[in-house]
Amino acid sequence: MEEKKITTAVLVGMAENAAAVPMQQSSLDELERLLETAGGEAFAKVLQIKSSYDARTCIGSGKVREIAELCHANGISLVIFDFELTAGQIRNLEEDMEDIRVIDRSMLILDIFALHATSGEGKLQVELAQLKYTAPRLMGQGKELSRQGGGIGSRGPGESKLESDRRHLKERIHALEAQLAEMEHTRGVMRRQRDKSGLKKIAIVGYTNAGKSTLLNALTDAGVLSEDKLFATLDPTTRRLELPCGESVLLTDTVGFIRRLPHHLVEAFRSTLDEVRYADILMIVADVSDPELSEELAVTEEIITSLDAKDKPRIYVYNKCDTVEGFLCADVREDAVAISAKEGKGLELLLSKIEDVLHKQSKDYDLLFPYDAQARLNDLYRDYTVLSTEYGDNGTRVRARLDEKGKGMFAKYILE
Repeated sequence: MEEKKITTAVLVGMAENAAAVPMQQSSLDELERLLETAGGEAFAKVLQIKSSYDARTCIGSGKVREIAELCHANGISLVIFDFELTAGQIRNLEEDMEDIRVIDRSMLILDIFALHATSGEGKLQVELAQLKYTAPRLMGQGKELSRQGGGIGSRGPGESKLESDRRHLKERIHALEAQLAEMEHTRGVMRRQRDKSGLKKIAIVGYTNAGKSTLLNALTDAGVLSEDKLFATLDPTTRRLELPCGESVLLTDTVGFIRRLPHHLVEAFRSTLDEVRYADILMIVADVSDPELSEELAVTEEIITSLDAKDKPRIYVYNKCDTVEGFLCADVREDAVAISAKEGKGLELLLSKIEDVLHKQSKDYDLLFPYDAQARLNDLYRDYTVLSTEYGDNGTRVRARLDEKGKGMFAKYILE
């Protein structure tokens, strides 16, 4: 079997001054991990210190020549910039570098999403994001995409369609939006059905590769693909989790976050990310072994805020604690739980934490169900915790733990 050739690229970042260098180096390291996830490897990382962006090439003509010489001398045909480029800048850079393909960070992320999209909806979402972001840049001044010849930054569900002209691109975008709107309607119906169950919904959120899918698998045996790669999971998976107290909740795994997540990607995955907005509780998972932990938590908070979910109750879960000797949650936040989803450590404490958060949102009520309302009593048993039961002449009297939604559902049976 012929060995697949790995694409090698030069990565380029830019810092406005010396103080910004460490942060930009960290961002370049993340860009390298993105490239590896896409199936490539970094030949070199170049960091330009420049107080302002050059309008034509961002990094200036001297640095462009330096990178071009490095590429030509070592047979490198791809340069990836760690910031967003305009169509004109891509065209100028490719002309100045001669026969070297140029893409930016957002294009690389889109490429990874194209690589990992498996569901019909996921593929449509990726294609829509590619058309809105990537195609106008790669088309430049009417140049055809076919000149790119495939590879990292130019593949995906819509690769062949991206070779159409602008009019066809617009038509395709409208068609994709219509298909996704229909799927969003279906997702909304399914969400309303889950709402009728009365079960609390917990969205597992966090930075990409923090271990969200591994945690879902550990808690529910969900069987979700779990890999040590960025954006291994794109499609949300929901599973029922029964807690030690007897109550059940719905856990949903969501797509990972990352700094500077392309706007069109957020827009295309809006229906998927809405799982965060409609959740009752957010379980924020973070990788304690990552040196950028604080920065990644900040990015997670920013995206949660952008999704109108900042006021939701949270449970902070610090994962991979088995890889950091002597790690304590108090080192970051005292109200968090330290676990190792891979090793199954700390899960009992996490389940207890979930119960605590649930019970803070609930109260105990006395209810009386007439014997002709046993179907409603069965609903109560199915969806909520019943603490005690007594059978009397007028019906069944129970004491149950209800949240606001449950209080509304069973209001007519609550005893004052």
